[in-house]
Amino acid sequence: MQGVTLTVSELNDYVRRSLASDPILQHITISGEVSNFKVYSSGHWYFTLKDEMSRIDCAMFRQHNYNARFLPRDGMHVLVKGSAGLYVQSGKYQFYAEDIQQAGLGELYLRYLELKEKLTKAGLFDSTRKRPLPLLPRKVGIVTSASGAVLHDIRTVAGRRFPGIPLVLRPSLVQGEGAAQDIARGILEVSAVPEVDVVIVGRGGGSMEDLWAFNEEVVVRAVAACPVPVISAVGHETDHTLCDLAADMRAPTPSAAAELAVPEREALIDQIDGMLFDMRRAAQNKMLQCGNRLAVFERRLMQRDPRSVLDRLQLENSHLTEKMHSAMQKQLALREMRLDGLLSKIDAVGPVNVLRRGYTIAMKDNKPVTKVAGAQGDMTLIFNDGRAQVRVLSTERGMLLGSEEKADV
Repeated sequence: MQGVTLTVSELNDYVRRSLASDPILQHITISGEVSNFKVYSSGHWYFTLKDEMSRIDCAMFRQHNYNARFLPRDGMHVLVKGSAGLYVQSGKYQFYAEDIQQAGLGELYLRYLELKEKLTKAGLFDSTRKRPLPLLPRKVGIVTSASGAVLHDIRTVAGRRFPGIPLVLRPSLVQGEGAAQDIARGILEVSAVPEVDVVIVGRGGGSMEDLWAFNEEVVVRAVAACPVPVISAVGHETDHTLCDLAADMRAPTPSAAAELAVPEREALIDQIDGMLFDMRRAAQNKMLQCGNRLAVFERRLMQRDPRSVLDRLQLENSHLTEKMHSAMQKQLALREMRLDGLLSKIDAVGPVNVLRRGYTIAMKDNKPVTKVAGAQGDMTLIFNDGRAQVRVLSTERGMLLGSEEKADV
């Protein structure tokens, strides 16, 4: 019998309707461990529910998860109520959740918590162990898959920020059996390459199972023992591994890890130019300050220099001498003026002027005769223009121009 020919869409739609019409697959509750949980911008939840043997993809739309009492996370054991169905566009079988209840923690997550507690007590996650990243690494070591998008993202960002910076790749398994040991060896080997100053360890996103190699103790201890700083770039921003806790720096994405490890060349040049400008300005200010201090010291030295002191004293002496001479000249001038006045007065009442007015001086025996009683015998009369020898015949007492009192010679 010839079979029926269907299109892909017809087949998918038939399977969808078959699942939807099966009462056993409707309004059932399944239990399992949450893995690869994500919240989309639409508000819908997408995650994987698994047990020891298998897994199923789940979707819980916003109108259903709005009333959820908690936000699921990887490793959590839950009870999910809903229906099995088929997403026609991709032909993907999945479970559509309408309600979710917390049932406990999954086995893998419990292992995560136990190892985290053990390594925390060992001090591998202490903040005091964190080292600063180098400003400009000579080489950047990378431990990741050689074929994944992680390496491409790191190379793209590093080449844009600092063209030509050397990148040293140590290809490694990032998932599955033997991955943890390979990652640990890769960290040891790439950090031993000369001039490698920082190491990026990472991979793309995935479920908790996919990222589990980065939770293994051998990897965590290799990160903690690495002789150069380590940047962990495992999964997406919402993913957290023990490798992140042991690393010196955690990056939310591989691109962010490259930005942390590789500085921006132009920004670095601008920073150096700014530092040079500040250094020159500081040197100029310091030289100016030193010059001002030197000038002050020179002035103080000049003030204490014996030659300066002697010059100052000589200048002061010249000023004082000039002042003294000036004062003496003034005093001499005043005294000459007073002397001239006295001489004028003396001349006015002196014998010369008296003689000029018609008076004479009677002299006897070279002595002036001031009284009539002394006028006797031969005498000399001094006039303005000469002298005469006279003999006194008689004298009269009394006023010169008044009474007439005679006296005998």
